Amino acid sequence: MRNVKWVAAAAGVVLLVAGCGSEGGSDKGGSASVTGGTGASGSGGGKLDAAAVTKEIEAAATGAGFAQDSSGDDIAPELKDCMITWTADAEKAADPVKSYGGTITALTGGGWKELRSNEMNGSVIKSLEKSGWTLQASNHAQGPLKMVMFVAADSGPECAAKIAADNEKARQSS
Repeated sequence: MRNVKWVAAAAGVVLLVAGCGSEGGSDKGGSASVTGGTGASGSGGGKLDAAAVTKEIEAAATGAGFAQDSSGDDIAPELKDCMITWTADAEKAADPVKSYGGTITALTGGGWKELRSNEMNGSVIKSLEKSGWTLQASNHAQGPLKMVMFVAADSGPECAAKIAADNEKARQSS
């Protein structure tokens, strides 16, 4: 249960960043509707779905030297079309900092646009966007706790409402 609440909070951060990330008032992400598993690949301006986003993150991360942490975070069933998480097993990576950088390079090479980057106390969090999705790529691999996580959320209004409702439900149960 702890993991689910953390993911919901992370999704809230993703949405907060997505809301502040528009450049020049234009929406470069295209349609904000949820495709609900259509398998859209995002090529040719199409809308990505959760499966396509997962596939892109997994390909970039594993290609850069990460393995997925099998104990990753569960997403509530009602949010499966709206957000994904992919947690790297940073302990097993030869060089988690290099693998994180390689993952970001692969994602940006695949059409993800970096919106901003924040670094504090050895941790790096980058915000990227593509096709109506906002991705928070977090690298906390410096120091004793090694954690690298990718949390993506569909930034459309339908998913924003679902995530906000889930966050409120989690807050009330705390």
